[in-house]
This record gives sequence, C-alpha cells and structure tokens, in this order.
Amino acid sequence: MAQKRVALVTGAGTGIGKAAALALLKDDYHVALVGRRQEMLEKTAAESAAGERALVLPADITKPENVHSAFMKLKDKWGRLDVLFNNAGMGAPAVPMEELPIETWKAVVDINLNAMFYCTQEAIRIMKAQQPKGGRIINNGSISAHAPRPMSVAYTSTKHAVTGLTKCISLDGRRNDIVGSQIDIGNALTELAARMAQGVPQADGSIKPEPLMDVKHVGEAVLHMANLPLDVNVQFITIMATKMPFVGRG
Repeated sequence: MAQKRVALVTGAGTGIGKAAALALLKDDYHVALVGRRQEMLEKTAAESAAGERALVLPADITKPENVHSAFMKLKDKWGRLDVLFNNAGMGAPAVPMEELPIETWKAVVDINLNAMFYCTQEAIRIMKAQQPKGGRIINNGSISAHAPRPMSVAYTSTKHAVTGLTKCISLDGRRNDIVGSQIDIGNALTELAARMAQGVPQADGSIKPEPLMDVKHVGEAVLHMANLPLDVNVQFITIMATKMPFVGRG
C-alpha cells in the first residue's frame, strides 16, 4: 500500500487556496484546510467530496500558538506532513504610501509574512523528524514579488520578503530534504481579483481593465509542484493571464 501524502493549505476557504486544496484532494492527498472562517473551509471540504481526507482546522494564523495547535492536530491525525502551501494573504486599500495607516501596514505584514514564517517553522519541525524525512514548502508569492502596482507598498514589500523566505527555506532545508518553492500568480479570477475586470490603476495613472485567468490553473500548478520528487524543484514559477500588463513597461 502506498504511503499517504499529507498537505496543509492556508487560506483554504476561498480563491487560490481553495483551488489548490481541491486539486490536491482530487489527487488523493490528505489535506488540512486552514483559514479564519470555518464555514468557508467546510464548503471547500464538502465540494471536494473527499470525506475523511479533508481536515477542517479554523485558525487565526497570525497567532503563533494557533499555528502550533493546527499543525499538532494534523500530526496527531495523520502522522506526517509532505506539502505546506503557504497561501493565506491580504492586500490593503490603494492609498498614497504616506497615507497608509500604520495599523494597516502591520496587519498586512502579520498575515503575509509573519504568519507564513510561523507555518514554515512548524512544517520544518515535522518534516525533519518524520520517516521518510523531508517535504516541500510552497509559498504564494505574486507578480508583486517582482513588480509593484501603484499604491501597494504593504503588499509589494511583503511579497518581496516572501521571495527571501523561499530562498532561505531552499538553502537551510537542504540537509533535511526540505524543499522551498514559490508560485507567483498574476490575475487569477478570485473574489480578491475580480475588480480587475472593471479597471484598476496603471503605472501611467490611467484606469484600465485587465485580463483574468481561471483559478483552477493555479491549483493544477501547485499540484504539479507538490508531486515532484524531493530531488527536483520548481524554485519559482510564474503563472499569469497571458495579456496582463507585466512583461514590458505596462
């Protein structure tokens, strides 16, 4: 009998996290669904029709003790962790940098960077101690890990920081067969990105609609990365709506 494959996805109730969780569950993974809203996690679990292979774990992952509790529940239930998809994140209202409330800046840093680090620590502790040891940590970067949108300082700064975290995981994880990967996503159609079809600010000050892609393709890309053997890594992958303004100057 093949060893079960276990994954944990943060922000699994909506959008990219939901798409990735559904793709993993469809491929016979056991998946812990982590997020703030239990009812949304329950919907993801129900939609997957995966039964006992979907574990709903509501948690505010900006609190380290909640992160520890969620990972311990996964370990107690399934005994190991093969894949962490560090997906949960948030943006901030598009306002001039000097007008961004400090509380908003801190909230974005807390979920986009601090929570990702807390989850990474817990994953490494499990992955290096299990047999067979090792695993893969996939971070949700963004096109904003490479190029900012206007008035996006909190989101862009944290997503650039995610790239540093990914590289550190790759380097420090080697000795324990722990692999760090990053998926940079541009304009997947989610509740968060739907507004782009109506028009969003461009670097030249204009407002223009932008093309979007089906979020299921992001889920499939995460699954592809998850399924690689640990001696192979997609270090960075960019998946985007083909005609979105990223390549070139706008």
